[in-house]
Amino acid sequence: MSKILIIEDEAAIRRVLTKILSEESDTYIVEDAEDGIQGLEKIKNNDYDLVLCDIKMPKMDGVELLEAVKKIKPEIPMVMISGHGDMETAIQTMRLGAFDYISKPPDLNRLLNTVRNALDKKQLVVENKILKKKVSKNYEMIGESEAINHIKVMIEKVAKTEARVLITGPNGTGKELVAHQLHEKSERANHPLIEVNCAAIPSELIESELFGHVKGAFTSAVRDRAGKFEAADKGTIFLDEIGDMSLSAQAKVLRALQESMITRVGADKDIKVDVRVVAATNKDLKVEIAEGRFREDLYHRLAVILIKVPALNDRRDDIPLLIEHFTEKIATEQGIVPKSFSKQAIKLLQEYDWTGNIRELRNVVERLIILGGNEISENDVQLFASK
Repeated sequence: MSKILIIEDEAAIRRVLTKILSEESDTYIVEDAEDGIQGLEKIKNNDYDLVLCDIKMPKMDGVELLEAVKKIKPEIPMVMISGHGDMETAIQTMRLGAFDYISKPPDLNRLLNTVRNALDKKQLVVENKILKKKVSKNYEMIGESEAINHIKVMIEKVAKTEARVLITGPNGTGKELVAHQLHEKSERANHPLIEVNCAAIPSELIESELFGHVKGAFTSAVRDRAGKFEAADKGTIFLDEIGDMSLSAQAKVLRALQESMITRVGADKDIKVDVRVVAATNKDLKVEIAEGRFREDLYHRLAVILIKVPALNDRRDDIPLLIEHFTEKIATEQGIVPKSFSKQAIKLLQEYDWTGNIRELRNVVERLIILGGNEISENDVQLFASK
């Protein structure tokens, strides 16, 4: 059911709009208010999917009401109703965040199409919020050890800034979780987070992948293509395994950081980009610099903030929480009842040498859930979690 509020001081127009919408769909619940103050009070106390609001009203006009609603419930689409001579004001309301406007007397098709489009937008906003919560949960940092709490504090301090961040740590420790947390808690959270695994892209293609190319730049370039930096405009680009990037690509990344400009492969034209860069590596970049495989000037541009993610062997106190988290997640994914782990089983898992870190622990938990008993025992761990 979609809940719609009509705010209109002319009773006749209120009645007409209510009748049209009520007859259009039995999924519309239509309420009304006779002025802006009454309408604002209803909006504060109810959850509406759409507001139709007259522009010229006594006590509080539509522009004032629009500004007030955008402060308290910005997700509600508002369609403004303009009389003859109100067109300039109607256009102004669009700049202030109105979804659309319709003229008096309302054209039936235009009214219904606008209502449907506005409700579709509201539904999309709701779905995106749900999806974002799911995404956030997927990238939740599990643990209460001193090392993990230190990282959480660092993220809270750094996320709201524009500072570049270099995340270090062995494979499988969850460096991508830190990158996602930095983005989701930043002012750029409503814009894209673009991930690039530098180790997975052949060296001859990395520049095209990052900066795009123009048609004819190389044999398989059959059309112009934007790169990852353009895709991340206004958002964040996460350069994972940056230690594996070629020196020529490093030079172009350095220019992008220095000048906020990139050039597509095969092009002469510069393109301005507004991107926050977060990078990660499992390599010691100072060693790579000494051996001529990584640019020192790029390192200093990237490592404004350094966050080191510890190996699982250095945060064994978090293993019980991680086991509980993975057990619930795997049970949900597979549609099965979560299993429990005995204290002895957890103790034994805490003593293991986790060379594969969190990624390895998750695989072992999944194996134990599939092959172990209803309660995972010490014996199950010895049988199925052996290296």
